[in-house]
Amino acid sequence: MNTDAFESETTEVLRRLVRFNTVNPPGHERPAIEYLASYLQAAGFETELLTAEDDRPNLVADLRGLADGPTLCYLGHVDTVLADPSEWSHDPWSGDVADGYLWGRGALDMKSQVAAEAVAGASLARGGWRPATGHLKLVFVADEETGGDVGAHWLTDTHPDRVRCEMLINEGGGHQFELEGRRRYGVCCGEKGIFRFVLTARGTAGHASLPRTGDNALVKLAPVLERLRDIPASFEMTEAPKALLYGLGEDPDDPASALERIASRDPTLLITLEPMLGVTMSPTMIRASEKINVIPSKAQLEVDCRVPPGLGEEVVRKRIEDVLGEQVKGLELEFSDTAVVGNSSAVDTPLMDAIGRWIAVNDAGAETVPVILPGFSDSRWFRDAFPDCVAYGFFPHRHMALREAAPLVHSANERIDVRDLRFAARCYADLARELLGG
Repeated sequence: MNTDAFESETTEVLRRLVRFNTVNPPGHERPAIEYLASYLQAAGFETELLTAEDDRPNLVADLRGLADGPTLCYLGHVDTVLADPSEWSHDPWSGDVADGYLWGRGALDMKSQVAAEAVAGASLARGGWRPATGHLKLVFVADEETGGDVGAHWLTDTHPDRVRCEMLINEGGGHQFELEGRRRYGVCCGEKGIFRFVLTARGTAGHASLPRTGDNALVKLAPVLERLRDIPASFEMTEAPKALLYGLGEDPDDPASALERIASRDPTLLITLEPMLGVTMSPTMIRASEKINVIPSKAQLEVDCRVPPGLGEEVVRKRIEDVLGEQVKGLELEFSDTAVVGNSSAVDTPLMDAIGRWIAVNDAGAETVPVILPGFSDSRWFRDAFPDCVAYGFFPHRHMALREAAPLVHSANERIDVRDLRFAARCYADLARELLGG
C-alpha cells in the first residue's frame, strides 16, 4: 500500500471508530468490535469474538504463518473515557477532519492506534503476505479504562492460549520530543504500580458555631497537604529509568543533577520525565463532616501513589515517612485493597532493536529511548500472564510532539494529526514483515 493510501484508509477507519460511542462505563463496545472483525475478516484474517459480557466482546484476529514461530501481537482497546460536548470545538463523536487533524474522543487514546494496527494488518493480508514463521495477531479489547475485568485481564486469565504472544505492541509510547535539537521517540517498557492509600485523622465532634467545643479532625490534615503540595523528586533507578537518562546523554548514577540539566534546557519536558524515575504521591480526595454545622470527628485524605515497576509497599512506606515525617504521627494509614505492583519488559531485545532501526530509517537523525508509563495499560496483564512476552508501548507520532499531544489525552478537543496515522500504519506493517519474515 502506498503512503497516501495508508493515510486515507487509516483516517476512514478511525472516523468510523470514533463515531461509535464507547464511553466506559458502560462501554457498549460490541458495534465497534464487530466492525473491526468484519474489516479484518474481509482482508483474510481468522477472527473470533470472546465475551465475558454479551455487549462487550473482545476480538482476536489471527494471520497464520507458513511455519511455526513467534507471535507478534498488536493490542488495542476501543473503550474511552467520557466527553462533554459543550467543552469541544467539534462534536466528540463526529470524527471530523479539520485543520489537518481528526477530532474526537479516542483520537489519541486509543482508537487511532487501533485503526493504524488494523489497516497495517489488513493491507498485508490483502496483498498476499503471510508470516514466514509464527502468527500476526490483532487483539482489540473492551474495558481498559476501568481495569480490564471483561477485557484484557479477563482474556489473559480465561483464554490465555488465544492471546499468548512473544512480542506485543500496545499504547503508552511513541510520541517524539526534542532535547537540544535532537528527536527522541519514547518506547514504553513498563508501567508503574498503584499503591493508593488513605490517611485518617481523628478528633471530637462539636457544633460549628462554638469552634472550641470540638477537636477538628479536618485541620489536622492541613500540615499533611502542605507537605504534599511540593514534594521533592524521588529516585528509584531501575533498568528503564537508567536507560532513559543514558539515552538523553545524562548520567543515570546522578539523576538529581540530570533533571536539573534537563530542566534548564526544557522545563516542560521535566513534567513528563520526573514521574518516571521514582515514587509519586498526589492528594486527590478529602472527606470530613457530612453537615456544614458539625465539627468533624473524622477526616480522611486519599492519595494516589504510583511506584516504579517491581517495587512494592515497603518503598511506599519509606517514601511516606521521608515526605511527611512527624506529620504522619497520630494519623491512621491504610492502603487500598486494589494495590498493583507495576511490571516491565527488558530494554535490550530484538523488538526494541527493530523499532529503533525503523525510526532511524524513517526519521533521519532521530532515535528511540526507553520510558516508563506513569499510568496503566493492558500490557501489564500480558506480562503477568506470559513472563517471556516482551511488551512495549509504541504508537509513533512524527508530526504531533509529546508536548502537544499529552495535554489532550482524556481532555476536551482530543485530536490527532492525520499524517501520524499514515506514519504509524507504515511502521506496524514494516515491523511485522521484519519480525515475522515472509
